This record gives sequence, structure tokens and C-alpha cells, in this order.
Amino acid sequence: MDGRNDIAPRPRTRIQRKNSRAILDAALEVFSQYGFRGATLDQIAEVAGLSKPNLLYYFPSKEAIHVTLLAGLLDTWLAPLRAIDPAGEPVEEILGYVRRKLELSRDYPRESRLFANEVLQGAPRISGLIQGELRDLVTETAALIRGWVAAGRLAPVDPHHLIFSIWATTQHYADFDVQVRGILRQSPARTHQGALDFLCHLYSAALAPGGPGLAPPFDH
Repeated sequence: MDGRNDIAPRPRTRIQRKNSRAILDAALEVFSQYGFRGATLDQIAEVAGLSKPNLLYYFPSKEAIHVTLLAGLLDTWLAPLRAIDPAGEPVEEILGYVRRKLELSRDYPRESRLFANEVLQGAPRISGLIQGELRDLVTETAALIRGWVAAGRLAPVDPHHLIFSIWATTQHYADFDVQVRGILRQSPARTHQGALDFLCHLYSAALAPGGPGLAPPFDH
């Protein structure tokens, strides 16, 4: 071998890393507001404080920026589900998942809206992950919940619809933040605590062993 293929790429300079982060942060702001179709490179460059040619030096297209953001987001999004402990107490493990998802909505509202916009547009850039890694993880978690129900450690529940309902009730506080703030007119900390208290009470009451559960009164 002549060694030419063993030459490592040059590390980015501090300025290059700074500009790349500025572009991604600006793109997150623009994409979360306008979605992929509504966002433009000109908007992203303006928010980043860079010229459009300078932006294109770092990312060759709007799609390249979007894919980079989604790739970084997905690991963060899947982490709370992966953190459910099969050896833990079932109700507490599910409530822990609710807490983690609500914290994500509080701490990463733009990322939540980015993901929601992508899904609303048919998920053209993450459909493979939804039908692959995400589906596999949800299937694995659903089997765990189903086992807890069978062992009498949870009230009857459809595990998939339980997971979907947790997504809906927690991500609402990020995706519909303007609506929530407009109605409640209270501090974000008070809103978060109120949502956490309500959702933990809701799910703990519904899932406690011996209770009625959340299973439908008929077979699908």
C-alpha cells in the first residue's frame, strides 16, 4: 500500500467549528418555524450571520443541513425510551419515561417542532428510521409492557397506544407552546410542574395493578 488512503482529514479549525454550530443552530430555528419546505438557505444564512456562499462552504444544500440536524436529534429523542429498565417497578418506569419526555419538550422545543414538521410532511428523510430503529425499539418496549400486564404488575393496557399517548401528551407542550402559553399565561416553570403533576397522576391512576387500566372494552 502506498499510504495515500491512510491520510486523515484535517481537523476543523476553531472558526470552522464555530461557524458550523452557528449554521446548525440557525437552521434549527428556521426549520422549527417554517418546516423544511418553507425554510430557505437565505433565511438560515441571515440568522447565522453569514453570507449564503459562506454557508454553502460548510453544507452543500438545505437538505444536507436538515439531515445533519435530524441525525443529531434522533439519538436524543430515542434515549428516554431506551432508559426504561425491565428490572424496575413498572408504574415508576413508565412515569419516569413520562418525566423524561416532558423534560425534552421543555428543554428542546425547537427540536420537537423540527421532528413534528418532518413527520407532518410524510417523513421523507427519516422514514427508514421510523420503520426500522424506532419501530424495533417500540416493539421491544411494547413486549416488555405486555409482559408486565400479564404478570399482574400493570393494569390492562394496549402498550402501543400507551406509548403514543405519552408522546402526544408530552410533546404537546413543545409543538403547541404558543397555544399553551396563550391560554395559561404563567411561567414556563409553573406550566412544566403542572403538566408533570397532572400526567403522573393520570398515568399512575390508570396503570396501577388491579385498576381498570386503559385497554379498550373490545377486541380489535
